[in-house]
Amino acid sequence: MMASNEDHPHGDETVGGAEREIKRGITVMKKVIRDRDQGVLIKVHWNEGGQLIEPNGSTLTSFIGALVRNEVPITCDNWRNKQLNEAKDKIWSEIKRCFDIEENRRDHCLKLAGKLLRGFRTFLSTTFLRDTEGTFVDAELPSKYASLISPKEWETFKSKRKTQEFKSVSETNRQRASSPAYPYRKGRVGYGRLEQSILTKENSSETSLPAHVLWKEARVGKDGKIKEDVQQIFEKCETLSQSIVPYEDTDCRSILSRALDVPEYSGRVRGKGFGITQKSLNIKKQKTPSNKELQQTLEALKAEVLELRKERERDRAAGFKDTSDKDSINCNFQPTIPEGISPCHLYLARPTYRMVGKGKVHNNLGELLHTKPLPTGSLKVSVDIALEKDALLPHPDDVSDATLLGDAIGSFVAWPTDLIIVGYETPTKSKAKDKGIAREIESVASQKEIPVAKKTEISKRTGAKKKNPSKYRACLHTYLETTDISDGCVRLIPMDGAIFGFEYAEPLGKEDFDQILYHTQLSVGVINTYMRYLYDKLMGPRGLEQRFSFLNPMKTNLTEMIRKPDEVRTYVVERFMADTDREKLFFLPFNTGDSGHWLLVAINPFKEIVYYLDSLHNHWTTYPAMKTIVDTIIQTVRAQRKIQVPKRKANNITWNRVECPRQRNNIDCGYYTLRFMKETLLMDRTDIPSDYFDEYRCAYYSKDQLDEIKEQLCQFIIELQVL
Repeated sequence: MMASNEDHPHGDETVGGAEREIKRGITVMKKVIRDRDQGVLIKVHWNEGGQLIEPNGSTLTSFIGALVRNEVPITCDNWRNKQLNEAKDKIWSEIKRCFDIEENRRDHCLKLAGKLLRGFRTFLSTTFLRDTEGTFVDAELPSKYASLISPKEWETFKSKRKTQEFKSVSETNRQRASSPAYPYRKGRVGYGRLEQSILTKENSSETSLPAHVLWKEARVGKDGKIKEDVQQIFEKCETLSQSIVPYEDTDCRSILSRALDVPEYSGRVRGKGFGITQKSLNIKKQKTPSNKELQQTLEALKAEVLELRKERERDRAAGFKDTSDKDSINCNFQPTIPEGISPCHLYLARPTYRMVGKGKVHNNLGELLHTKPLPTGSLKVSVDIALEKDALLPHPDDVSDATLLGDAIGSFVAWPTDLIIVGYETPTKSKAKDKGIAREIESVASQKEIPVAKKTEISKRTGAKKKNPSKYRACLHTYLETTDISDGCVRLIPMDGAIFGFEYAEPLGKEDFDQILYHTQLSVGVINTYMRYLYDKLMGPRGLEQRFSFLNPMKTNLTEMIRKPDEVRTYVVERFMADTDREKLFFLPFNTGDSGHWLLVAINPFKEIVYYLDSLHNHWTTYPAMKTIVDTIIQTVRAQRKIQVPKRKANNITWNRVECPRQRNNIDCGYYTLRFMKETLLMDRTDIPSDYFDEYRCAYYSKDQLDEIKEQLCQFIIELQVL
């Protein structure tokens, strides 16, 4: 007995040119009938999309094929014909007699029966009524099927295939199916069982695969090779999956459909196979707004912006009056900000709206700055933390000559009132700005702020609900509720000079802790904290600091490389030159600046080898500034070590692109980068294989593997007793 495939049903035979080539007999489900007679119902299983899977999925499929060939004549061309209702009821009744199956599976089974019947008719036509050149052959009823097909049915079946109308439709369909651009290469397996086998093989805790991942796997041949055009479509899907924000997307087409760029009929779900519908995947088709609706929305936004501007002018008029006849100066006071001293976030609006620091706002009548009146529309603030040290101050301090935020730490400066947010509320835009201006990420430092509203949206679309966290996350959550973190305070993680080459304290605030607890995109603060964990827990106890080291991602991100290449080069060269007497691998978690994507660059300056690990599987040429400055740094170190190489080989620096595990959403890149570093340390190897380490090789990291990172972080923060 051989199971047929619900995705590619062609009956039970191997297609051939003559009856003598058909060696297998008609499928007889003896085991099913024997179990039925003994009162045993066979249990069948379904995946979350409603497709038949193993065990017993193929058995039910073959049984349905046998039933439909016995109960429905091959002359039936319309499966929706009401005259077939009696036969359909009998098919379902027989299925229920033999299988333990729910009533709500009836539609799926009957649709599968119709598909198998069409496959059987196609098989008969191709095998017995066509020669090798596709010309019609007036063949006799095959004796093998005499028990299923009457002579009258066979003659009627043949006569329909002689008509010009049928020949025209048949030829069109044959041409369309003769040379598919991306042929399915898994035979009778079907998408549902293919997905099941992949998840089982990888021992994954996931319940499904993205459609484009499954689509690619279905086109891998027995030799394990992937055609270049298939790989290109897959990579295009990966890029789209990182750039499309689901809740802002108005195009209802799937990522795979967009990548293939082919006409699509309504309701189709690509890359999932038979039985999957938009309804079963909870895909809601979004209505494209009309021009009239867009115009109404635009007018409403304009009116709201105008009202916000008027409100700001009223606030200024109320707050910037003369505060005393004695001073005879215009001292600012803002009634919308609590009177006295309050913790606050400091924002800048250009070139993008982002948070750049934290401090305290002094909102008192008659407040002066260095004995001078404050600029109109500004308040006095004390700068405690600079998240973007190179940000230009909105009002340079004439007394201390400070022009950059980093220079103003510990001192007082004037700050525009509408760019001060009291407490730890982190809106996506200024109250004085248009609603259409979204918060963008300009630097790694500004990624530390993930707005509350946006964080909720991220949780919705990734399934990361605020559920009960695991052991140490639960402890950390409890600790945080008893502290002043939620009131705007931060905690400082001490960083020993041996970790990054200089001592400092890494600030962590509520938004950083929330990233760990609720699985959102990681900030540079969390990345650095985990690197201290690796240094304390792995490198130190195992003596690995002689073979591995870290580069600070705050000093080496893409923004710094473009704006201050000399400073980046000086920092990295000094780190490399401190260990020129031995081979050492330096980890650089690199932030690309585009939506805060993290990847890992591991550099062996002794051998002049760079290992590139990107969980998006991009090529390093995607970030030319990064490659240029890394190559320049290695060449500088080579010169300082007085190593002579021929001029023609001056640029011979080896870059190895590692086929590391691949992320499946737009959030996990930071967690993947941390695991890459950890696994390399555990292997204690300064060389990283191009197909990654055998012990950790997988298509993607499971939820448990990512949760392990969060648990380690939470346990480490608790042990540091900084809360």
